Amino acid sequence: MRIRCRSEARAALTGFGMSAAVLVLALAGCKPAGDTPPKLEPVGAALVAQQKMLCEGQGGDWVASTEGLICQHRPKDGGQSCRSGSDCEGACLARSMTCAPVVPLLGCNEVITASGLRVTECVE
Repeated sequence: MRIRCRSEARAALTGFGMSAAVLVLALAGCKPAGDTPPKLEPVGAALVAQQKMLCEGQGGDWVASTEGLICQHRPKDGGQSCRSGSDCEGACLARSMTCAPVVPLLGCNEVITASGLRVTECVE
């Protein structure tokens, strides 16, 4: 195997022409197609748009709360009778003794806990 000196390599490059040398050097810096940089997670408005799309894709509603926008969905047991919070996917409403129609249930509501206690639960 023969080792070239820098002067020999430079002479070989001038034989190709300077444009060919630039092309070779430019292609040498290319990365293989599978070596792509990691995708950055969305932030700001892009993150909100992504969360809204995911919420609505799962059958939820994108609603405003006092703290911002949240995803609210309708549980399968909404409106069914309940005796404690463990009977419901969401909250067991004390006044009607039925499971809450949406999760999370916003505002202050009288609910029955899993242990059967009547309490006021506030969700903002």
